[in-house]
Amino acid sequence: MSLRVLSLSTLFPSAARPGFGLFVARQFDALAARGDIELALVCPVARPVWPLSLLRRLPAGALALPADRNPPFPVHYVPFAYVPGISARWNPALLARAVLPLARRLHAERPFDVIDAQFFYPEGPAAARVAHALGLPLSITARGSDIHLWGKAASARPQILSAGQQAAGMRAVSAALRADMIDLGLPGDRIEVYHTGLDHTRFKPVPRREARQQVAADAELAIPCEGPLLVAVGNLIPLKGQALVIEALAAIPQARLVLAGQGPERANFASLASRLGLEERVQFAGSVPAGKLATLLSAADVMVLPSEREGLANAWVEAIACGTPIVIPDVGGAREVVTGPDAGRLAQRTPAAIAEAVRELLANPPSQATVAAHAARFSWEVNAAGLSAHYRRIARP
Repeated sequence: MSLRVLSLSTLFPSAARPGFGLFVARQFDALAARGDIELALVCPVARPVWPLSLLRRLPAGALALPADRNPPFPVHYVPFAYVPGISARWNPALLARAVLPLARRLHAERPFDVIDAQFFYPEGPAAARVAHALGLPLSITARGSDIHLWGKAASARPQILSAGQQAAGMRAVSAALRADMIDLGLPGDRIEVYHTGLDHTRFKPVPRREARQQVAADAELAIPCEGPLLVAVGNLIPLKGQALVIEALAAIPQARLVLAGQGPERANFASLASRLGLEERVQFAGSVPAGKLATLLSAADVMVLPSEREGLANAWVEAIACGTPIVIPDVGGAREVVTGPDAGRLAQRTPAAIAEAVRELLANPPSQATVAAHAARFSWEVNAAGLSAHYRRIARP
């Protein structure tokens, strides 16, 4: 007998941002493929209040699916009002106010068994309000910054703890994150660990020489294939630490760095590379299409991502699955991914430490097959099976 789940996620692809929250989309695609969970997804989209809405309009397509996506479950984009920069403490209430009428209508048409939040903040407290209003059990997923950042905020922490106390079950993307949640004051007996999934049909090793020829010949990427190649996959924001990789590049002779991602720090990163005389060795690839990312990762000698904080990053697992070792800090679930020297190195968030770790891997590179073996245990099918079992455990009989 299938269960009906109503899930809230502020991250999900839209026509305006087709690459936004792809990991949530892939998780739910795999869950729907099982056929034992009926999912309805609500995607709250922040809309500035008037008169700020006159200056910061929602981008075209923000409330619509991408043209190339046809998920096997209904997706509802719901705008909610917010005040940029100052309404973070009220966002859960604003979000719930916008979502609840739709949730009531959908529940009246076909009752749900579980209310789900894909992030602990602001979705968690908002979903808690919806679950309370409908008299349903609550599930909340923690992914990293929703605990590490918002859990420290005086306005958000009480809301997180209250939602966690109400939740019938919670999930953490790593054992390290689960420990942080318990330290925050959330009940550990209701927190289970699950790891991110992975599409092994897409993220698998392409022989490095062949991959380099492909990215060099690709008109959009046009990445030179001589010398050591480093890749950093992530949004161009301070949190991800790409500036540290650019600085480390100065101590890695002949190496080239490709930044795969978009974000507000692009101009600052370009200026930094120029000041260091590295502009010829730093390339901005923008948001690399999913179909080309595996080839780019396979072409690289090392994937470097010195994030300030993470739960367990998809980019780590995807790189290893392509046979490319990673250099990352000892944050979040890093030790659950870098389980041996062939998988990469854990390095402090300093240019010197990053450069040393990269040079070690370049001097004694593991084979792509050896590296990829560390990703064998990650899959969206395993992830979906765990999620289905989780929902069944917390649903009412």
